[in-house]
Amino acid sequence: MFKRILLATDGSSSAAEAARYARELAQLTGAEVLVLHAHPRVPPFLGEPNLTEMMHKILEESSAVVDPVVADLTEAGIQASPVLLEGPPAEAILNVAEARDCDLIVMGTRGHGQLAGMLLGSVSHKVLSHAKVPVLVVRPA
Repeated sequence: MFKRILLATDGSSSAAEAARYARELAQLTGAEVLVLHAHPRVPPFLGEPNLTEMMHKILEESSAVVDPVVADLTEAGIQASPVLLEGPPAEAILNVAEARDCDLIVMGTRGHGQLAGMLLGSVSHKVLSHAKVPVLVVRPA
């Protein structure tokens, strides 16, 4: 059914629950899982060496979010790989899903935000509104 699942994570409890669902779906279908974390853009006006130092720190933090999830999936016998991108999370999720031909997007929600996102977080709301593939939004138990 699914060949490639995109799992978006920000390290939250909601994302951890989404990872559990992605793992189970991948085990059932034999799908590959791409584990995506989008980090904020680093302003270029910081100049050197500050720009390089900030990028290094952000990439370390992003890896700390993604690597344990990839390791857990790999230990479960699932082909998994990290994807780290700079920019707004919703845009990153939508772009990667399309560019990498993902069959499903799995993500968590925090359940706060403006009126449009009262039940869903703003990122999950935007992804649901614009995704060209099915989206599974997981709320923590």
